[in-house]
Amino acid sequence: MTKKNETQTRLVRRKKRRLRKRAYFILIPLFAFFLLAGYAGYLYVKAGSVLSDSYVGDEREKSPLRDAEVDPSIDNVSVLIMGVDENKQRGNAENARTDALMLATFNKDEKSVNLLSIPRDSLVHIPEVGYEDKITHAHAYGGPSATVETVENLLDIPVDYFVKLNFHAFVDVVDALGGITVDVPYEFTEQDSTDNKGAVHLTAGEQQLNGEEALALARTRKLDNDIERGKRQQEIVKAALQKATNLNSILSYDDILEAVGDNMTTNMRFSDMKTFISYGTGGTNLDVNTHTLKGYDYKPSGTYYWALDEESLNETRSLLQSHLEINNQLAEESSSAHQHAEPASGGSGSY
Repeated sequence: MTKKNETQTRLVRRKKRRLRKRAYFILIPLFAFFLLAGYAGYLYVKAGSVLSDSYVGDEREKSPLRDAEVDPSIDNVSVLIMGVDENKQRGNAENARTDALMLATFNKDEKSVNLLSIPRDSLVHIPEVGYEDKITHAHAYGGPSATVETVENLLDIPVDYFVKLNFHAFVDVVDALGGITVDVPYEFTEQDSTDNKGAVHLTAGEQQLNGEEALALARTRKLDNDIERGKRQQEIVKAALQKATNLNSILSYDDILEAVGDNMTTNMRFSDMKTFISYGTGGTNLDVNTHTLKGYDYKPSGTYYWALDEESLNETRSLLQSHLEINNQLAEESSSAHQHAEPASGGSGSY
């Protein structure tokens, strides 16, 4: 072979190599794009199916404190998050109480969330039964609707949506995220989601927790009180939100959907849920502010309650109304909800 032919052959080989490299640079990202698009499409279809199955109809189209139905894509809205003490071993689905109760208000323009923890022993008027009792009992008296009505009556703001989760959903979601990192304030032992006593042992300090450990931290109040427990629950929710909105967690979404599928009920349709994605996207960090209801220990007739501080409660009402950009007040007949009194004889006693 002549030098000329050898040179031409080398040139041809170089061109082929360059073409192959260019093809790789084009095809690999293209393949990755279609792979991600396919996964996103799969998640969308699955989410629509799973979350539609979690939907339960609501007898009211809108809160009585709203002039019209809300659209979370354009309106500021509120979501009541209920963690109920329900599991398969207890068989208490019909009379479960709320072990965790948080109200989240969303401001669309500010991309901000106010997360209010409501202590489970708060002494409040429960419209479902017509007397004062611990707010945790509202769900046992009348399910999510009774709890929603009680919170509206307490805070003078509309509760647009509710999301109810049981122990199993909480554990499975945290596990699907690969655990969450939180600061454990002290060493303790606690029962697990199936009521096995002393099954979870945690030491103090910042650490990564799995689902059972995170649930134990959210539930325990042996060494402090319900207020501190509410703060811990808020930190756990924030840690889970931050983990879930991290791009590294995208492959966990399939497992998260499986986790909530059988263990969540909500009056929020899938179309409504999709609009909340905008709060975690758009290049701005979601501003989450945490609050709790201040009060004092109250123990009439040997039963413990958390009596709410009226001045602080009014400040909280104003804060939430301002965040939702509304100024609604309940009817006069509900004003008794804001007076602290001993529960009527029909109360649930010392739960």
